Amino acid sequence: MDLSEYAESLRRELDGIARFANDDIKSAAQMLTESLDSSVRLALLDVLSAAADEITSRLDGAIVDVRLAGMEPEFVVTVSTDADDETTAEATESGADDAGQTRLTLRMPESLKARVEAAAAASGQSVNAWLVRAVSRAVEGPSGRGPRPRATTSRRYSGFARS
Repeated sequence: MDLSEYAESLRRELDGIARFANDDIKSAAQMLTESLDSSVRLALLDVLSAAADEITSRLDGAIVDVRLAGMEPEFVVTVSTDADDETTAEATESGADDAGQTRLTLRMPESLKARVEAAAAASGQSVNAWLVRAVSRAVEGPSGRGPRPRATTSRRYSGFARS
C-alpha cells in the first residue's frame, strides 16, 4: 500500500489553506509540509495497525497483520491451520497454564526469518506452529522440567601476591 498519495493529499490541503495568507505564513506552511512526511506515514501506520487489530478481533481463526515492506505497509492475513490447532492442543496437554491463545509480535532479521520458514516447511508445519514448539522446548528445557540453570564458573581470583 502506497502511503505517498495520502501524505501528498495532506500537503495539498495545507498549501490550499496557506495560499491566501501572507508570505511568512506561506513560508511556515512550506517548511511544515517538507517535514511532515515521516510523521504522516507514522500516523497512518498506527491507524492501519489499529484497524488490523480490530479486524482480527472480529475474525474467527484469522489474524491480520500490518508489516513494513521497505517503507510501505502491507496487510498479511494468516488463517489458522490444523497444525496450529494441534500445537495448541499439545501445549495444553503438556501442562500449559492457559488453553487460550495470545498474539505476539516478533521482530527478527530477514536471514533468520528465512531459516525459520525453511525449518517449518521441512517439518511440515506452519511458521507459527514451528515457533510455538521451539519456544516450548526452550522454556521446558531438555528434561521437560523448566529451563536448566546456567553453569556458573568463577574466574575471579582474590588474595595477595608478592613479587
